[in-house]
Amino acid sequence: MRTTTLGSNGPATGVVGLGCMGMTWAYDPAGRDDTTSVEVIRTALDLGVTLIDTADIYGPYDNEELVGRALAGPYRERAVLATKVGLVPGTGDERVARNGRPEHVRQAIDASLRRLGTDHVDLYQLHRVDPEVPIEETWGALAEAVAAGKARAIGLSEVTVEEIRRAQAVHPVASVQSELSLWTRDPLAEVVPYTEAQGIAFLPFSPLGRGFLAGRFASAADLPAEDWRATLPRFQADALAANQALVAAVREIADRLGATPAQVALAWVLAQGRYVLPIPGTKTPKYLADNAGAADLVLGPEELAALDAVPAPVGERY
Repeated sequence: MRTTTLGSNGPATGVVGLGCMGMTWAYDPAGRDDTTSVEVIRTALDLGVTLIDTADIYGPYDNEELVGRALAGPYRERAVLATKVGLVPGTGDERVARNGRPEHVRQAIDASLRRLGTDHVDLYQLHRVDPEVPIEETWGALAEAVAAGKARAIGLSEVTVEEIRRAQAVHPVASVQSELSLWTRDPLAEVVPYTEAQGIAFLPFSPLGRGFLAGRFASAADLPAEDWRATLPRFQADALAANQALVAAVREIADRLGATPAQVALAWVLAQGRYVLPIPGTKTPKYLADNAGAADLVLGPEELAALDAVPAPVGERY
């Protein structure tokens, strides 16, 4: 696989990473298989997919344990390992809550390292900014993890340019992780141009529109039982039907190029900037190989223009 760096100063990594959330959390509960997921993570390394992304909230906690098992022994040194802090289990109807208190960050990094079976992570990310805690205080606690050798670099997720600037005044920002795909383009207005100019890695999560852009969901009936996506506005029946126009546009280009829709959708994301490094999630060997193949697909001006012109999706993100 082609390689890049995690921003202008980070370690080398494949241009496509692997998001591990769906292996234990939110997606397709009945289809989870830890043995297969461990094999997917190890196969990813063989394919050059070396950025492995997890978080303490996924599960919660058991996703980091799974990744830790997969990266045990010689596998760890081959991976650029990233995890996150700042989301905690919610109460009542609230699925998750935010906790950016410095004392929580200090405890959480040690717990993550235990679960991951390592003495450091390559990237420690603030999953969401806590509106009750000044970002400078939370970011300072993450910077302590770097000073202590527990993290090589630190990043942010779902933030504004102003929040990035405030964090930068405390400690360098290595990465920003936010949703970016053909049906979620908001970061292209300000955040991606800023990260490009600053040499900050931009890590798009859900670059395949939670699997939708790969053509997997023609109707709500195609979603697995008890899958979290069934609660999202864009996956409701009317919206899902209307959004098939995006899939059709992607599939038309894929057929023309002899590629898959997933590869075309990922290639479009890769074309959005030098430091853009998508982290599509999968727990399936077939889809892993498909996603990795996007690294070899280069879209020409005609294809990029056609994809830029696809309609905005029907429905909000959440």
